[in-house]
Amino acid sequence: MKHIRVRANVVYLMLVLFGLAIAVKLFTIQLVEGDKWLAKAGTVATAWRTVVPERGNIFSEDGRMLATSVPVYDVYMDMLAGGLTEPLFSDSLPQLAECLASVFPDRSATDRRRALADARARGERYHLIKRRASFDQVQQLRSCPLYAMGRFKSGLIVEKRTERRMPFGRLAKRTVGYVHSDGHAAVGLEGGFDEVLHGTTGRRLERRLAGGAWMPVGDEGLDPVPGSDIHTTIDINLQDVADDVLERQLRKHNAQYGCVVVMEVATGDVKAISNLTRTSDSTYVEDFNYAVGQATEPGSTFKLPALMVGLEDGLISVTDTVDTRKGVVQFHKAYMRDSKEGGYGRITLRRAFEVSSNTGISVALDRAYGKEPQRFVDGLRRMGLHRKLGVPVPGEPEPVLRGPDAKEWSGISLPWMSIGYETMFTPLQILAFYNAVANDGKYMRPRFVERISRNGRTLKTFEPEVINGRICSPRTLGIVRELLQGVVDSGTATNLRGLHLTIAGKTGTAQVARNGSYKQHGVSYQASFVGYFPADKPLYSCIVVVNGPTTSGYYGNVVAGPVFQEIAEKIYSNRLELQDTHLAARRDDGAPVSMSGHAGDLRTVLTTLRVPLVDQGVSDWASTQAGDSAVTLAPRQLPGDATGLVPDVRGMGLRDALYLLENRGLQVRFSGTGMVRRQSLRPGDRAPVGSTIVIELA
Repeated sequence: MKHIRVRANVVYLMLVLFGLAIAVKLFTIQLVEGDKWLAKAGTVATAWRTVVPERGNIFSEDGRMLATSVPVYDVYMDMLAGGLTEPLFSDSLPQLAECLASVFPDRSATDRRRALADARARGERYHLIKRRASFDQVQQLRSCPLYAMGRFKSGLIVEKRTERRMPFGRLAKRTVGYVHSDGHAAVGLEGGFDEVLHGTTGRRLERRLAGGAWMPVGDEGLDPVPGSDIHTTIDINLQDVADDVLERQLRKHNAQYGCVVVMEVATGDVKAISNLTRTSDSTYVEDFNYAVGQATEPGSTFKLPALMVGLEDGLISVTDTVDTRKGVVQFHKAYMRDSKEGGYGRITLRRAFEVSSNTGISVALDRAYGKEPQRFVDGLRRMGLHRKLGVPVPGEPEPVLRGPDAKEWSGISLPWMSIGYETMFTPLQILAFYNAVANDGKYMRPRFVERISRNGRTLKTFEPEVINGRICSPRTLGIVRELLQGVVDSGTATNLRGLHLTIAGKTGTAQVARNGSYKQHGVSYQASFVGYFPADKPLYSCIVVVNGPTTSGYYGNVVAGPVFQEIAEKIYSNRLELQDTHLAARRDDGAPVSMSGHAGDLRTVLTTLRVPLVDQGVSDWASTQAGDSAVTLAPRQLPGDATGLVPDVRGMGLRDALYLLENRGLQVRFSGTGMVRRQSLRPGDRAPVGSTIVIELA
């Protein structure tokens, strides 16, 4: 019994001592160290935090938005706001819940009422009402019961932030770039002009709450300064065409990825740039800027600068004869082959370029520079091919253009370089060089941005910039421009010849390492076409690269060429200045042939194209006759709608023919293209409604 009493006294004494220790510590904290801890608590509970400014917009050349910052609002409620008394909260709760349910229909009024009551009971200082609310929703909230009394009484907290949006979706997405969650960007124009677009950050005093959330304290702070806007050279209509054409061709050939770039010859302005990659579900997305950021062995498109070096040095001539050696040439222990089995026999160097003979080109250049390869490399560098373009889109790699002093150089380096191997360039770097050939030898830096503005006022303008004023002599330039036109007229790209638009360019088909390794993953094919148009007076240049085609061929003229051609034809159809030369030529041989049709439309078209017109009378419909110097419009009388007689649509285009025949209640079947040559029902015959008429166009 005594033993138990002793143990109880010891425990009691320990509890007393523990209580005394707590009391002493509390006394020390509150009275002795109070000021120190109060100061520290202030710094921990509140802090100046940065406020991300509104980012500037990115516009296309015609002022349409490629990227913009859209304001969104996060709505919270401070349940312990100074003026939010219990009676006020209780009386306003039912109506407030109803109002919240009407503004944000995703939750019922009952759910809202329960959530608000629970948050009030827990004393939440930062209760979430809604994330990503719109401006209109916030305005409606401010008129809700309780919230209409202001922030102090209602506890309503509205935080504005911005989200980056691209109104045109994936169009030029990788070139435009994207923004990270911290408001800064690392890729594309967003990254290249981040300092301009980002603006100046602000500061705001905030209090830290339980759980790590931060709540603004009053309106103290420094407002952020919004970023400036940049105006690009991108033509959004042409961008849409390039993107659509490229995707269709990639799908047709089941290709891994591809890119296309369209430039304005005189200025170097990039008018369209598309980069598409096949995903695991066989869709195509813009997830990497191949045109700017990926260097590969260009293949046969590099034969142009290789020949230009020899022409400039006077060591070769396009009239020289070369032996293609039955399509196989041995350089040391390596064999070079032509794509054509058996080769091309003995041909001129001009023809070797037009048909893209590997053996012909390599033999000629090895013969010229085999004993002094450094001179060949120096010639390429003299034209500027060894330097980066210095575009404002981050990620451009340095071109690979090695010389004999490099450890990778070997006895086969020179002949292989002459046909585009053992070198590495991006598609944009190759295009810039071809653009210089089209631009009378003036090497332009590709321009993506025309100017920077703020609130509609221009702050800075970027003028077209010349990298190299003359890449070669006018004589060499004249020769190679003939060679490039010969590729389309009678060489590897004859499938790109058009009736109206002349194209000059070069095909390329290269074997590249799949996934970066020849040994582990084997080879993949890269098809390309690069050139300019019109061939005689170049206005636009373009490159198309398709990597890893697996169906329907892999040669540049078949895989990449059609993309180039369709883009060129689209530009031609929308640029009247491209048609002036052609129209003038047609008028020299007489007035152009025109279809018959609606008289008003014909007058508009012929007047716009400045074709001399002889108008013989007023009528809704007209027949046309091309004379020596003018087109004659003669009134064309057609049976009335109610007569039930078949109209004469011969000589008309399909659109006008369909309009007239279907308005007579006829079922139309047609074949061919061009103008109507024959119709199965004779003009003037009576035909019941619903009768079928077959028209043939040619």
